[in-house]
Amino acid sequence: MKGLFIMKVLIIGGVAAGTKTAAKLKREHRDWDVQILTKDREISYAGCGLPYYVGHVIEDRAELIVNSPESFAAQTGASVRTRTEVTAVNRVEKTVSAIDLESGDCSTYTYDKLVIATGARPFVPPVPGTGLKNVFLMRTPEDAYALRDAVDGGGIRRAVIVGGGFIGLEVAENLLARGVKVSVIDMADHILPGFDPEVQNHVENRLTDQGVMTFTGTRFEGIEGDGKVEKVLTSRRAFKADAAILSIGIRANTEFLADTGIALMPNRTVQVNAQMQTSDPDIFAVGDCACVVNALTHEPQWAPMGSAANLEGRLLARHLAGHEVAFRGVLGTGICQLPGFAAGHTGLTEAQAAAAGFDAVSVVCAVDDKAHYFPGAGAMLIKLVADRATRRVLGVQALGGYAVDKVVDIVVTALYLGATIDQLADMDLAYAPPFSTAIHPLDHAVNILMNKLDGTLETFTPAEYLAGAAEGYQVLDASMQPTIEGAVYVDLATVNGPLPEFPLDAKLMLVCAKGKRAYMLQNRLKFYGYTNTRVLEGGSLFNGTSY
Repeated sequence: MKGLFIMKVLIIGGVAAGTKTAAKLKREHRDWDVQILTKDREISYAGCGLPYYVGHVIEDRAELIVNSPESFAAQTGASVRTRTEVTAVNRVEKTVSAIDLESGDCSTYTYDKLVIATGARPFVPPVPGTGLKNVFLMRTPEDAYALRDAVDGGGIRRAVIVGGGFIGLEVAENLLARGVKVSVIDMADHILPGFDPEVQNHVENRLTDQGVMTFTGTRFEGIEGDGKVEKVLTSRRAFKADAAILSIGIRANTEFLADTGIALMPNRTVQVNAQMQTSDPDIFAVGDCACVVNALTHEPQWAPMGSAANLEGRLLARHLAGHEVAFRGVLGTGICQLPGFAAGHTGLTEAQAAAAGFDAVSVVCAVDDKAHYFPGAGAMLIKLVADRATRRVLGVQALGGYAVDKVVDIVVTALYLGATIDQLADMDLAYAPPFSTAIHPLDHAVNILMNKLDGTLETFTPAEYLAGAAEGYQVLDASMQPTIEGAVYVDLATVNGPLPEFPLDAKLMLVCAKGKRAYMLQNRLKFYGYTNTRVLEGGSLFNGTSY
């Protein structure tokens, strides 16, 4: 027995943050009264797995349910009331009012400590047609059940996904695998928030190659159809479709707090401190309804991810149990499986780093993801961002068919430890041909960025190239064999002095498939006196083959 005082902790909401808080609290204090109120029928489900149920990657719908209310209560000792919606909080009396959604009865619950874990809901814009048949969301298991049933029924051949974030693109991948023709529209300039524009542009091109058409800068204006979806209306044009999946974004479920005086952020998420405490010392918030901070900039950042929700719930439970803990903040880490490749990122983009006051420097490189001779080997594209003066690592973006998560997670560790790129160099990372290259892909990126900072590598970044920085430069093709139409081909093995056709001050942009041979050619040309060469970062693999 830990003591005579029995704390009463009332948790509003389940899924990830609420259930994690409850489970950890009951492990810390078995004698405490911990109760969850949730308006959902299920207390805990795998929201991130919903697109994969649609695609039959996950076959059994029962696999999406992490815990039933009964099993969770039996395993943890917490009590659970489902289909119970909290409508008001009385901070003075320390009570909440709730309605039973089945019977309509109203009840009052008391608390010593209150935890708000009400999550968020999909945003549905006020445009015509969103109530038609075959308009789908993707937030609850019921949403996934409905979409898969419709696809299995054979009535969906063309789908428009509104929103180019992770969930929308994961649904696109799974619908494409089911033979559905997919288009993605997004009002932003690019899909995939959290990546720099040149990386987003590369992803959009690769998705087009895979059969997913993306239409950015395109405003969603409504849906037309005779009882069901027939056209999706946009600022660009009308798209014929049998289904529309709305993945525009989410909004925090905090309306019931409007008159409580609890501090909310402009986006209506709950403002919390490092202990997940709100402006009321006895009320806490975790998960998708809470706004935490960025671990690098220490500015407020909303991180509606299941991973963050679990971390926050566990930390809050430890705090309530008496441990001295503080949430360090999030990095915005994310990863997404797309048709034929994955996209992952963490930390600050180059643009975000500059906006935060860093003197951001980056490198984009194309490297092997495992030994080139091993079956299944492919290329990984990495953009690594650091601060020029301190050489502190600030973020990474990675694309590839294998081990993208490893690269992202290594950089996550570096970011939380405040590491520099020099401290990431020469790390003894795991190597065997099925898993990596002898020099790990991330180590390659680190070495390239160090060369760039030290001046031994002079480049045009893809962003600089797209902006016209290479105007006036002659393109030299440094590939194994000639591959670039209209470029002068230079065989690296034959360069043993100045190039007869180019003076030493000639403006030369060196390009190969991945950038390695171009760097080697630059190194050799510098030795022979050339003063104005630039390597195109990422080579033709990242930038395309038209120069």
